Amino acid sequence: MKLFQQLLVAPAALGLMAPMAANAADLDIKGVSDYSASSEQVTSISQFQDVYPTDWAYQALSNLIERYGCVAGYPSGSYLGNRAMTRFEAAALLNACLDRITEVTDELRRLMQEFEQELAILKGRVDGLEARVGELEATQFSTTTKLNGKAHMVLGGTSYTGDETDDLTDDGDYLGTDALTFNYTLQLDLNTSFTGKDLLYTRLKTGNFADSAFGGKGYVKPAYLNVANNNQDVVKVDKLWYTFPIGDDFTAWIGAKIENYYMLGSAPSLYQPILKAFKLGGNYGVYGASTGQGLGLAWKSPVDDPMDARFGISANYVAKEGDNGDPSDGGVGNGNSKGKFLAKVDYGNPQWQVSAAYAYTQQGMTQGFGTSDGGASVYSKCRGTSSCGADSNGVAFRAFWQPDEPGLIPSFSVGYDFTDYNLPDEAADGTREQSMAWFAGMMWKDAFIEGNTLGAAVSELQWVTQQKGDDTPDDGNMAFELWYKFQVTDNISVTPAVFYLSRPFGEKTGTATKYGGKGADTFGTFGGLVQTTFKF
Repeated sequence: MKLFQQLLVAPAALGLMAPMAANAADLDIKGVSDYSASSEQVTSISQFQDVYPTDWAYQALSNLIERYGCVAGYPSGSYLGNRAMTRFEAAALLNACLDRITEVTDELRRLMQEFEQELAILKGRVDGLEARVGELEATQFSTTTKLNGKAHMVLGGTSYTGDETDDLTDDGDYLGTDALTFNYTLQLDLNTSFTGKDLLYTRLKTGNFADSAFGGKGYVKPAYLNVANNNQDVVKVDKLWYTFPIGDDFTAWIGAKIENYYMLGSAPSLYQPILKAFKLGGNYGVYGASTGQGLGLAWKSPVDDPMDARFGISANYVAKEGDNGDPSDGGVGNGNSKGKFLAKVDYGNPQWQVSAAYAYTQQGMTQGFGTSDGGASVYSKCRGTSSCGADSNGVAFRAFWQPDEPGLIPSFSVGYDFTDYNLPDEAADGTREQSMAWFAGMMWKDAFIEGNTLGAAVSELQWVTQQKGDDTPDDGNMAFELWYKFQVTDNISVTPAVFYLSRPFGEKTGTATKYGGKGADTFGTFGGLVQTTFKF
C-alpha cells in the first residue's frame, strides 16, 4: 500500500480496531464468516431491511454507500447497526474500502495519462505567470505606490472680431496673437496607500502654454484652457496632499500643496470643460483658488444604498503663502496669509445634487474680480490698497442632474455666484464692490457613437455689478464652448472644440486705456483647437 493510502486509512483502522469493538472472548466465528462471505457490495441503502430514515446514522451510511461503495451487509439483507463489531469484521470492512480507494487511484492515473499534454501546457503557463510575478515584484519601485499619467497635446489658435480689432492686436502689449500653435501638458500622478483606505497624492506637471493663446498670459485671460500648464518644460511638484478616513462617515485632508476644491466631499458640477472658466460650474468666484498649504474635513450621512440621497458637509482652509515664514507677507491663519476658507453643504446622490457654498477670501488669493482688469482670472497682488478688491465674502449655488441611461437627454449642470468685497474706507470711487456670475452646461454621453461625448456650455463670467461711488458698470461679457470627444481607445481620446468670448474686456470695451487708449466698440475672441489626450 502506498504511503498516502496508509495515512488516509490509518485513523479509521485505529478506530475500527479499538477495544470498543468486541474482544476475542466475544468473537462470533459464524457471524464473521457470514459477513466476509458477502461478495457483493451494497449499492443502495434501501437494500438494508433494518435501516430506516429515522436512524441517527442513516445519512452517514447512505453517503458511504453512494459515494464510496465500501459498505457490506449480511446475506440476510440486514445491516445489524446496533450490533458490536468484531475485529475480523472491521478488517473485512477496511479491506473493502481500501480496494475502492485503489480503484479511484487507478482512474486518476489513467486520466492524468490521457490529459498529460494539456496538464503540461497548464503547468508551463503557471510557471510563466509565477516568473512574471516574481519579475514585477523584483523591479517595482514601490509596493505601495501606483503611477498614472496623462499627456495632453493641443493644436489650435485664436482670432479676434469687432471694431478696430487691428489697433488692439498690433500694439504689442500682450502675448497670444492669432498664430496657430502646438502645445502640451504632461501630468504624472503618484498614488500611495499605506492602509488601503488612505491616499498620499503627488502630482508632477509640466507644459509649454505660457506663450500660446491658451495660457492666460495675454489680455484675453478667459481663453485659458483647463488642461493648460505654463511651467515651460520644467517638471514641478504641482500637488502634494494626504487624505484618510475618520470612521465611516468622515474624510480628512492635509496638504503641503493643495487647493480648496480638492477637499470637497463631492464635486459641485458634472460638466467637463475645455475652458477653465467653466470648471466646477464657474471657477473664479467662490470656487476659485490657488495652490497653497491647507487642511480640510468632509462628512457624508450614512446610507444603506449608494444611490440613496444623502447630506454632505465640507469645510477647508488654504493659505497661498503658508510656506512663508514672514508674518507680514505670509504664514498660516493670519491677515497676510492670502488664505481662503470654503464651506459647502450638499444633498443628493451620484445622479443628482443641489449644493450651496460660502467662501471668505483674503486679498492675494484668487478672486473673481470681473473683467475690468483684463479677464475673469485676475490674481490680486495688492493687499490693503484701494486698487484691489480687498477681502471678500461669496456664496455659490450649484445643481446637476443626469439621466439613468445615455440618450437624447443630456446631463445638466448649472451654477450661480455672488461676491461682496470688503472695501477699506479709503477705497477710491470706481473700485469694485460686488460681482456675479452664472453658468449652464450640458453633456450627451454616447453621442452618435457609443463611448463618445458631446458637450456645450454658456456662461456670463464674473462681471462687476456695483462700484463704489459710481454708476453700475457695463461689465457684462459672455463665453460659449462646444466640443466633441472621440474615445479612440480606452486610453486615447481626440477632442475638437470651438469657443467664443463676447466682450472679454467688459467695461473696458471702447476705452481700453490700458492699451494706449486704443479701444473697440465691439470686441470678441474666437478659438478653435484639437486636444488629444493619452492616459497611461
